[in-house]
Amino acid sequence: MQSIQQVIDQIPIRHNLVSYGISLGIFLGVLLSLVILIRASKKSNAFKVYGWSLLIQSIIAMDIFLCYTGLIKYIPHLNDSTEPLVLLLAPSIYLFVQSLLEQTAITIKKHWIHIVIPIAYFISQLKFYFQPKSVKINAYLGAYHPKISSIQLPDDFDYSYHWIKDELRWLILGSFIFYIILSIRLIAKHQAKKKVVNAENIRLNKFNFSKNTALGFLAFFILVFIVFVNFDNDGGDHYIFIFHTILVCITSFVLLSESRFFENSWLADKYETSKIKDNPIFIEEIETYVETKQYYLQESASLKDLAKALNTHPNYISQTINASTHQNFNDFINQYRIEISKKRLLDKEYKHLTIEAIAHSVGFKSKATFYNAFKKHVAVSPGAFIKLHK
Repeated sequence: MQSIQQVIDQIPIRHNLVSYGISLGIFLGVLLSLVILIRASKKSNAFKVYGWSLLIQSIIAMDIFLCYTGLIKYIPHLNDSTEPLVLLLAPSIYLFVQSLLEQTAITIKKHWIHIVIPIAYFISQLKFYFQPKSVKINAYLGAYHPKISSIQLPDDFDYSYHWIKDELRWLILGSFIFYIILSIRLIAKHQAKKKVVNAENIRLNKFNFSKNTALGFLAFFILVFIVFVNFDNDGGDHYIFIFHTILVCITSFVLLSESRFFENSWLADKYETSKIKDNPIFIEEIETYVETKQYYLQESASLKDLAKALNTHPNYISQTINASTHQNFNDFINQYRIEISKKRLLDKEYKHLTIEAIAHSVGFKSKATFYNAFKKHVAVSPGAFIKLHK
């Protein structure tokens, strides 16, 4: 009978393009998640969730890397230690989409239901986590090297934790299907509710980002399903995490392409050379103030006045709005006014008002300004908009 060390010595170490690809995804994933978690503002709750999701994916990828290369033989107690995290993947991606579209904070108190299954699975596997090295090595050999003889264990050894461990794949697939359906429903609901014609509007960008996230989510599920069908054990998991590397690289490219670092004016624009000593401001702070105070309804709304209310410099307000929404201050304020005017033009309570009166009620100083802004944001005149909905 072979000793534990003799069995371990038979496990080969392999490094190839697959292992290099997975390691690249791990490095970029951890780096990107840390940047997001450290740099995202406290009010950017959606991207905090995304950062945690990306970190979870990277930790799981590390487990797959160790198993694929055979390096797990040096730290066998970590084998299968990330299984509960796999059950967090689908919920974390869905919660990111939900937070992004609904602008709601994701907290344990409100969303605890989404972590019940991962926690329950973790508790069910406590017995396995504290098993001796021989059990962990056998579990690894069964998945990756079935030709190597396993370590002999007592005949009456307790494998009771396997009752749910054997069903893990179905739990993962079920979780993916459930949360993909929830994500698609959420995107469809909000797109129908808040459809905006203006291609530069930030809400449209959020919908596009959400759609792309859901598509990546769906593609990830399809790949997981194909791997699970063709492999009876974990031996095909490396294909899934090569795809993970591709997704992380695409995400990194998108974030870098959105960075001001590559703008021609980055080194010497009016914001960098103005020698402003005030603290910068985030778009979420501006949006919160404008929406809660209904600041856009004031005809006197101005960049200088808003900066004074937020205790910062007008240049920071202008810079933040432009960088985050690709709009100038007037277009940013007018988008709120137009949304309110669209409701009032169709509301029976405002039927007694003329179009010009409604324009003044939402903050426009003149009928001409209102007509120009309305056509820019809605693509039709206010009169045509009313006829279209009647």
